[in-house]
Amino acid sequence: MDAFEAISTKLDVREFKSQRVPGDVKRKVLEAARLTGSSMNRQHWRFIVVQDRSNLKKLAADSTSGRWVAGADFAVIILTDPKVPGHTIDAGRVIQDMELAAWNFGVASGIYVGVDEAALRKDFAIPESLKLGAILGFGYPKRKIVGKKDRKPLEEIAFSEKFGKDIAASDFS
Repeated sequence: MDAFEAISTKLDVREFKSQRVPGDVKRKVLEAARLTGSSMNRQHWRFIVVQDRSNLKKLAADSTSGRWVAGADFAVIILTDPKVPGHTIDAGRVIQDMELAAWNFGVASGIYVGVDEAALRKDFAIPESLKLGAILGFGYPKRKIVGKKDRKPLEEIAFSEKFGKDIAASDFS
């Protein structure tokens, strides 16, 4: 699938089939993360891949908004170095690249950030020097995804030259 199709059809999913994601696909998701650009090319992010059922349950128990992750085939904890300028932007970039790479193989994903930080740090040996960017759960979607997004029209969110100035098709000629 091309990049625009992936962006157009990818939806967040929180219910997954029990079908396993092949190891080579998991690796490509992580390679997409590794290849993502970062502030000053610091490549400061770190990733914890969680696949073991008991650890996925711990991850869910440590969550305040992502209990559904217990049903994922695997999850990735994204960590960044808060001393790097733009570390939150870097986390977002890496998250998006992982999600789109997974979706290219029909693997859905969902994201959450609500956690009991002390429990998460203890259960997954996360150093105090790193900041949680987010947690992504991955797996094959339980239901068929239609790919229709409920989004505002472009004319409502984009402006021409100045905020509030209507954008028109002619602005792209």
